[in-house]
Amino acid sequence: MSSSVQLFRDQRYQELKEQCLQQGQLFEDPEFPASDESLYYDSAAKGKVEWKRPKDLCEDPHLLVDGMSSHDFHQGKLGNCWFVAACSCLALRKSLWQQVIPDSKEQEWDPKNPKKYAGIFRFRFWRFGAWTEVVVDDLLPTENGDLIYCHSNVRNEFWSALLEKAYAKLAGSYQALDGGCAAEALVDFTGAVAESINLEEGKYGEVISEQMKLFEDLMKVHKRGGFISCFISSPGRPSEAETEMGLIVGHAYSVTAITKLRLGERLLFSFKAEKLFMIRLRNPWGKKEWHGAWSDSSEEWKKVSDSERKNLGLTVKNNGEFWMTFEDWCKNFTDVDICRTVNTSYFSLHKTWEKEMMFGAWAKHPEPLLNRSGGCFDNRETFLQNPQYLFDVKKAEDKVLVSLQQEDRRKYKKEGKGDNITIGFEILKVEDNRRYRLHKLTVQERVATSPYSNTRSVFLRRTLQRGRYVLVPTTFIPGVPTTFILRLYTDVPSKLRELKADRPEMTCWSLLCGYPRRVTQIKVHSAEGLQKQDESGGADPYVLIKCENQRRRSAVQRGTTSPVFNTQVIFYRKDIDSPVTIQVWHSSLLRDGFLGQAVLAASPGEPRQRQRLRLRARGDGDTAELPGHISVTVLSSEDLAEL
Repeated sequence: MSSSVQLFRDQRYQELKEQCLQQGQLFEDPEFPASDESLYYDSAAKGKVEWKRPKDLCEDPHLLVDGMSSHDFHQGKLGNCWFVAACSCLALRKSLWQQVIPDSKEQEWDPKNPKKYAGIFRFRFWRFGAWTEVVVDDLLPTENGDLIYCHSNVRNEFWSALLEKAYAKLAGSYQALDGGCAAEALVDFTGAVAESINLEEGKYGEVISEQMKLFEDLMKVHKRGGFISCFISSPGRPSEAETEMGLIVGHAYSVTAITKLRLGERLLFSFKAEKLFMIRLRNPWGKKEWHGAWSDSSEEWKKVSDSERKNLGLTVKNNGEFWMTFEDWCKNFTDVDICRTVNTSYFSLHKTWEKEMMFGAWAKHPEPLLNRSGGCFDNRETFLQNPQYLFDVKKAEDKVLVSLQQEDRRKYKKEGKGDNITIGFEILKVEDNRRYRLHKLTVQERVATSPYSNTRSVFLRRTLQRGRYVLVPTTFIPGVPTTFILRLYTDVPSKLRELKADRPEMTCWSLLCGYPRRVTQIKVHSAEGLQKQDESGGADPYVLIKCENQRRRSAVQRGTTSPVFNTQVIFYRKDIDSPVTIQVWHSSLLRDGFLGQAVLAASPGEPRQRQRLRLRARGDGDTAELPGHISVTVLSSEDLAEL
């Protein structure tokens, strides 16, 4: 077995199977027994259930019959349509379901060698950053000889029922799967990154430009192996009520195709468009379909030729699958869950992402410097008492994908603590040379805020400018302990790492060479009125900030005498009498030209608000004035953990 696969409850499939075969017994799982405790976390929910093996339910049981299809199975009595919708998506990608059901042929019943069957199966799920193997026996809950939960529409096929049992084992019970989000199961099947979009809030049903952007994005997700599911939220409406158009409220539908339908000349007149933007959905119940335009028996399909129907894979049976226009989809559904399989392979024609992953925790502590559960940005006094992660954007600008996922809480349902915690994160642009934790927000820029949601994970896409950033994952309210994983994808390596130290470490070396006595934070906002350096009246200025033996340089601003720098630096100063020098230079191919400087004592008593300073020549004392001013903010403190 690959060392990267973890074993749930340390159960080893091969050892257990061989043990059963030697003893001539079928496996009975002591970790998930065929009893009420595996069915329910709530004792009031108990009913009359018989646990039966597949051989007791049919004559010729199989794991898979004629491969796997998204039409293979139906939901059953449990309110886990979200899980069934995810299975429906999984069935569309052979490479992915083979990862979830490893060695499916080896696990299959062999009618020629019945003695090789031990009643044991294994499945793999991506759980909290690692693939985890779960072992189950084949005892399944039934009533009157029928499976009561997820089951195949072929009576002798059992992959979906056994997969559901393994997933219920992870969650603690079958009942713990009642109610959920398809994106969560898809992440567990694939290790993908989940994103949720509210179609109503985004006004996708009204704003055509936004609708087209979403269509192109979803089509790209689908083509690149991602998954999409959708539902109609149910405030004010009973869950599982049917709308006038035949859709079920509060019910997870899987998207099985998304395409542009090109219309030939014959159809242009009928539809008054060259292309139709279409989406195909499946209801996990296997019945109850959309009744509107492009539904299976609608007038629209009568205008489309048989060859076009064949190309689209149109089905006209009531098997729960149906087509809609993308516009109707945006208007009738309220929420969409997207799972992106982010490409990190270097051997790919598509864009490749650099991935970083960190494990972390929100943990309470009465000492502010040790507390790591400070709540969201609204809690100004405690917000920075959260885990903090530093990363760099090395390009002029880079698209960044961030996924924050809390631990799965279904296993806590027996204790009444199974609800997800509301989580989110902030991204702050910080000093280019920051190496220690933030303690006060002063010159830093708040550049991005994720949605805050009580879903298991939150996702954000942003384009960020070159520089250094701190990402602060938070719970919405302070003092809520739990664990999380943070995944960051960038075009070039970002060197994501956690900031743990509050100040420079006191070492034997620092005792010999001196330990910092003051911290100084500087932000150079802009300059104006600089000396012209070329015939067109412009310049290519940059800022150089010097303190003791440290120096930091900004990016060059091309063709301007009034540049905006927004450059931030922080210095831990041993010699507090040594000033901070801010110089402005003109970038030139042969030799850079000096445009002026400002020299600052940067002591704690100086004004902390933004200042406009005259540029001066180099030298000691009151040197000559030069053209131009710079705008800066300077903060200093003797407390190294204040800034």
